[in-house]
Amino acid sequence: MPRGYWMLVLHSHLPFVKHPEYSYFLEEQWFYEAISETYLPILQYMKKMEDEGVHFRFAVSVTPPLAEMMCDPLLMGRYEQHLDKLIELSEKEIHRTKGTCFEHLAHMYKERFEGLRDFYYGWLGRSLINGYKHFLEKGYIDVITCGFTHGFLPLLNNTENAVRAQVELAVRSHAEKFGQPPKGIWLPECAYFEGLDAVLAEYGIRYFFVDTHGVLYAKPRPRFGVYAPVYTENGVAAFGRDYYSSKQVWSSKEGYPGDQYYRDFYRDIGYDLDHDYIKPYISPDGERVFTGLKYHRITGDTDFKEFYQPEIASQKTVDHAKHFVRGREKQAEEIAELIDRKPMIVSPYDAELFGHWWFEGPEFLYNVFKEMDKSEIVKAITPLEYLNEYPTNQVVKVNPSSWGDKGYYDVWLNQGNDWIYRHLHFMSDSMVNLAKYHHNTNDDAVRRCLNQMARELFLAQSSDWAFLITTGTAIEYAVQRTKEHIYNFLRLKEMVENREFDYDFLAAVENKNSIFQSMDFRIYC
Repeated sequence: MPRGYWMLVLHSHLPFVKHPEYSYFLEEQWFYEAISETYLPILQYMKKMEDEGVHFRFAVSVTPPLAEMMCDPLLMGRYEQHLDKLIELSEKEIHRTKGTCFEHLAHMYKERFEGLRDFYYGWLGRSLINGYKHFLEKGYIDVITCGFTHGFLPLLNNTENAVRAQVELAVRSHAEKFGQPPKGIWLPECAYFEGLDAVLAEYGIRYFFVDTHGVLYAKPRPRFGVYAPVYTENGVAAFGRDYYSSKQVWSSKEGYPGDQYYRDFYRDIGYDLDHDYIKPYISPDGERVFTGLKYHRITGDTDFKEFYQPEIASQKTVDHAKHFVRGREKQAEEIAELIDRKPMIVSPYDAELFGHWWFEGPEFLYNVFKEMDKSEIVKAITPLEYLNEYPTNQVVKVNPSSWGDKGYYDVWLNQGNDWIYRHLHFMSDSMVNLAKYHHNTNDDAVRRCLNQMARELFLAQSSDWAFLITTGTAIEYAVQRTKEHIYNFLRLKEMVENREFDYDFLAAVENKNSIFQSMDFRIYC
């Protein structure tokens, strides 16, 4: 019987990006990189743990936009071509690096990419969703949903039905992909506002996550802090993040990923090698991009980088995993003396930290679960398992909060991006009015336009665009995407109101912005 529990939560999300009008699009590479560097490696290690009989439990969100992309034939076909090119590049690198200190790394990448290909075409049957469903059905993981397009819910709340539509379609989409409705939700950006729990309860959501202060500043103050869930007035459980275990991993300066022997993210052959040599594997316009083949380690706070030594890095993941588990054991023992139940230590992270940003991250998680499996003090657990063991919890009013900078809503509402919301609110109000007016329409053109208007609205609501504007990364693309969805919505609205249909335009946006094929505009009624 352990003294306490550790709850890993991985938030897997990317905005819906699909550009059939181009054979190559830079932002689509975000998706392909995440598959090869994060999603597939984590699934591989999960299968490895299952085969080895290692006890592992955690919660993972697969957001609706990400799940839609994982099921899109065009995007997955392009990913398969992307993986073939990585294997081709690694083979080319074996010849180029022959006789140098980098040759063994080129071989490592070739074996890695071929292993990903075999796993993807073999055990997964060319479907990442198959992997998540397998471990969900086995009870190893809770697969949870998110807002349908990761909309920042507190800033959509002043428009009728906008929040409810984000939740309802998330639940419907999740059930369609995973064969069962979700029991938990990752609120987009962990953003909570008072009253949101009523909507969650309406759609069968049993739990959600908030940042530390979302629980600590609740009223009345929680007796057990973040080391036990609390219930809202509508009976939905809120789990609060444990700051210490989270920072130990996500901090690149103070956490494990900053170790000098781990692979350096920024030194990539896409930037290092001769342009003519690397040209077939970067952007067709000649712009240099990351290829995923990196030969150097972090080394230190210097431009000079030593070559990467995977054997040493692998041993580091073992050492860091042991250190991490010892820390959780110490926490569990200390807290167990103070509360009337086994404490629960919640460690949520962006999934892309493991593998994409921190190359050795998936192996670290594997070693954490192996080490924790041997522990008699702390064990891994899922949210549903904890709630089943401790169904009675304190009722509080969870504090409005997010996990963004400063802890509230500043990142998504500031002078750089505040222009977005007047359009989102106008579009939502228009959608509600048109949905009610045309509720019983038999006109196929009207129905198609209204369904696509709903898609454009959902895609415009994505919190990613406001976030990218604030952080200064991909500003031009974020602004362009927001304006594109606004324009498409308004043009479709004009077509419905004037009964003048541009079928070529309608077909083009249906093909490009194709999220959730079974969209029904009546969700806004």
